[in-house]
Parts: sequence; C-alpha cells; structure tokens
Amino acid sequence: MTPVVETLLAHRSIRKFEDKPLTEEQVAVIIDCARAASSSSFIQCTSIIRVVDKEKRRLLAEYAGNQAYVADAAEFFVWCLDFNRHLQIKPDAQLGFTEQTLIGAIDTALMAQNALAAAESMGLGGVYIGGIRNNPDKVSALLNLPDYVAPLFGLCLGYPAQDPEVKPRLPASLIVHTDEYQAVDKEELAEYDEIVRHYYRTRTGGTKEMTWSEQIDGTLGKEARPFMKAFIESKGLSTK
Repeated sequence: MTPVVETLLAHRSIRKFEDKPLTEEQVAVIIDCARAASSSSFIQCTSIIRVVDKEKRRLLAEYAGNQAYVADAAEFFVWCLDFNRHLQIKPDAQLGFTEQTLIGAIDTALMAQNALAAAESMGLGGVYIGGIRNNPDKVSALLNLPDYVAPLFGLCLGYPAQDPEVKPRLPASLIVHTDEYQAVDKEELAEYDEIVRHYYRTRTGGTKEMTWSEQIDGTLGKEARPFMKAFIESKGLSTK
C-alpha cells in the first residue's frame, strides 16, 4: 500500500488532544491541501473561518452541544458554503438555486476531507463537528456571516491524546452496486451489525451494545434539525 492509502484507511475521529499548538507552516499546508480539492465548474464556493479567539471557541463549543474539544483542540475551523464572494464580483448574480446549495455543500466537504487527510498524514488527528448546525443562527451571528454564507460543520485538529480503534464501516458489498441498484443483503447486514456491536462493546467496556441497524433506527426515527430549511432560506440559499 502507498502512504496515502495507509493514512486514509487508518482514519479515526480524535476527540482528545495534547496541549500543543500547530505551527503556522502546518496550518498553511493543511489549508493548501484543502484548496487543491476539486471544485464544480471552478466556482470555488467555500470559505473557512479559522477560530482562534478563546471566547468564540467557548461559545462554539456550547452551541455545538457542549463539545469541549471544540474549545480544547489546537485548531478549530468552521467550513462554510459561500456565494457572497461571487455576489461581490457580480452584483446581479442569479443566486438562490438549490443546485448551487448542493454544489457548495459538496465542494466544502471535499475541501474539508482533503484538510483532514493532510493533517492525519502529519501525525495529527481531528473530528468533524456537525453540531455547528445545532444553532446555525448563533454561529452565523458570532462569526459575522453575511447573506449567501452558511456554516456547514466544524473541524477540530491537533495532536492526538488518545488512540481509538478504527470504526468498522459498511462492507463494500453493501454499498457498491453493479449496473443498477440492488437490495440490501440481509445476511451481510446482520454480520456487519454484529461487528459494530462488538466494536461498541469493546470501546465502552460493555456499557454500550448497539448494532448499526439499531443506531439507524434511533437516528432516523425522529426529526433532525427541523429549523435548517428555514435557516438556509434565510441566507438566500435554496429559495428556488
């Protein structure tokens, strides 16, 4: 295997970090790797807010569901879909289309994945923070985000102070389809469920035993962030 493949396959979410800063050179390289990601039609509709102010970090940790590592990590970035920059270039730009929102979300995710992979290749670790969307209005106000800019997620980065196992992903046989969509193989799903149950049992010392299917039942059995549609529209996005 190549070093790139080894880095990608060794990915774990890191939520405990050493009290050690990243160098400005490290941060610059991580950002450069993010900038190198693919961009649909070269629109480049992402902005990154590097949050260094301790009080803003504290508030973002609170807004994200009291996730302490948002405040404690060496670096924290908020990844934003951004069409405001384009509006400054072309004031009569035709914005608000749902396709643009999709492009912004996809481009931003690609950039962030590049950033984390680069960081991990340097011996760093990180975790994405979807909890930023728990209070998108407060995050937007705190970071002074204008119209056509929406915070999508955060990313903590730093030197790992823990060594968790690699979380077992769905096997390729359940996610790769040939020529057409195929029904889920129940036997393979049951095997994967037992792998996940064992992972949680081992990781938590027996305090959590849950299959992937049980987790999905709990997650998708309730409404998730019902305010997001109105917030996105309030930013001028996905209005048509």
